[in-house]
Amino acid sequence: MNVNRVDLNLLVYLDALLRERNVTQAANQLNLSQPAMSNGLRRLRELFDDPLLVRTSEGMTPTERALELEPVVREVLTSIDRAVQPRSEFEPGDAQRVFRIMASDYAEATLFPTVLVKLRELAPGITLDIMTPSDVSFLDVERGKVDMVINRFDSMPQSFHQIHLWNDTFTCVLNANHPLLDEFTLQNYLSSDHVWVSKTGMGVGVGVNPDDVQRLGWVDSALDKLGEKRQIRVFTRHYQAAMTLAEQNDLIVTIPTRAAQLKRDNPRVVLRDPPLEIPPLELKMAWSPLLQHNPANRWLRKLITDTARELDGQAPPPDRGAPNLNSPKQWQ
Repeated sequence: MNVNRVDLNLLVYLDALLRERNVTQAANQLNLSQPAMSNGLRRLRELFDDPLLVRTSEGMTPTERALELEPVVREVLTSIDRAVQPRSEFEPGDAQRVFRIMASDYAEATLFPTVLVKLRELAPGITLDIMTPSDVSFLDVERGKVDMVINRFDSMPQSFHQIHLWNDTFTCVLNANHPLLDEFTLQNYLSSDHVWVSKTGMGVGVGVNPDDVQRLGWVDSALDKLGEKRQIRVFTRHYQAAMTLAEQNDLIVTIPTRAAQLKRDNPRVVLRDPPLEIPPLELKMAWSPLLQHNPANRWLRKLITDTARELDGQAPPPDRGAPNLNSPKQWQ
């Protein structure tokens, strides 16, 4: 293949087609007509002597050749984009754009109020579209459809960039008239009914199996090490809903301390330390390598990380592998 006859616009078309797996959606993304994108696909097939996308019962499916090309094309376009980026830094005060961020309601309630205060002052033209973990897949992040994700992650693709935001302990939230408040022992804790709340990672969730202790998370894993098990009566993925249930019932909610502290001035609930040792959770922010060098994303990532550090009151312990915020490489 003679590189001189390659139209770089075709690589842009191919990147969009492989992201969307749909000619019409790819055309919309690039503000092209559907016939123009169809013509682009025809030219791409001639260029690579391969159908690239084949219509199946699941929609447009990439061929083996297309899957080989996908990371190469993305890397080429990313390099070109980086090369033509203006040397001037991102100007937040003049910016008019939307950032799409996936965040758990724990992060949304504990981190984003302060982030929004800073954004209103420094970048009033910026809009945040905060999405739930169930709205987003790892593929969405990898393709740059979501600017960043903030949550607790059991696992994450190695290609993603990530940073530690903070660690958090656990606190129990109980109704102010709960009968076990005066004797909040492990035995009484286990004899009570509980609300389970968690949503790690991202993607559409599935039903919880109460007997699958390892997948239930920190609290139940800690109990399992003691040879104990709590009685879970409600499974939810929303911290605010869990705390409301604790306020209105005799159910015990064991949740991250920063979330529990949102109820500290509510006279209808009482906060208690758990009657057992529970390992701390780790909140992380992750993003696609496609957005690693984007000036606007770099600026927002630093704002969020600095805010998390301020709220945390201290830097994360060295053994957590926290990045050096004074290093210019961190935001490059």
